[in-house]
Amino acid sequence: MAASAKNAAAQPKGSLLSEKAIETMFARLAQAHPNPKSELNFRNPFELLCAVVLSAQATDVSVNLATPALFKAAPTAKEMAALGADGIAPFIKTIGLWRAKAQYLAQLSAILEEQYGGEVPQDYAALIKLPGVGSKTAKVVLNAAFGEPTVAVDTHIFRVANRTGLCCGRTAAEVEAHIVPFIPAQYLKDAHHYLLLHGRYVCKAARPDCAHCILNDLCLKRLDFKAQK
Repeated sequence: MAASAKNAAAQPKGSLLSEKAIETMFARLAQAHPNPKSELNFRNPFELLCAVVLSAQATDVSVNLATPALFKAAPTAKEMAALGADGIAPFIKTIGLWRAKAQYLAQLSAILEEQYGGEVPQDYAALIKLPGVGSKTAKVVLNAAFGEPTVAVDTHIFRVANRTGLCCGRTAAEVEAHIVPFIPAQYLKDAHHYLLLHGRYVCKAARPDCAHCILNDLCLKRLDFKAQK
């Protein structure tokens, strides 16, 4: 078999990297982030769900500044629903889209209390039916709160996946639909955080820090960045 044929056979369909390169990538990311976790502050699945809904088009820092007072006033779905949108709003006015998000938190809390005894369901289909909860939010909750091996693709993960060649797609949804089979099983549980942290702090949108990137020799985009300098 020719060398090119061997390389093609080793490449997962839809990824531009070989299985060996992907294994090396995640081994390095795991070493760099041995205990990865969400940068949103939360104490239970309900708080995480609320925090992730609030984080849409907002920074984790801004959410973390607002949620302590909110969760003190309404630590459960029952109490959050009782606050209502008007009662929630004053706590989150520093966060973008706060009016819509206040409605979402009030509505989803009422549904959790009425249909799930105040608990967050550990079920993707149930989660995405909640107001303000899409695929990304549901998968973040399933992964960070319940330890399920899911990957929610945000802008950081979308960027890293495309730049490295791990999983190429035109949209975040397209990458999210195909990325899981390319990730080695032993890294899947924490893959979301590995990729997110790398994109947030190293593989940045405008100024990727290629000189200090642990994936530099594996990344397919590195040559383009070098050419731009």
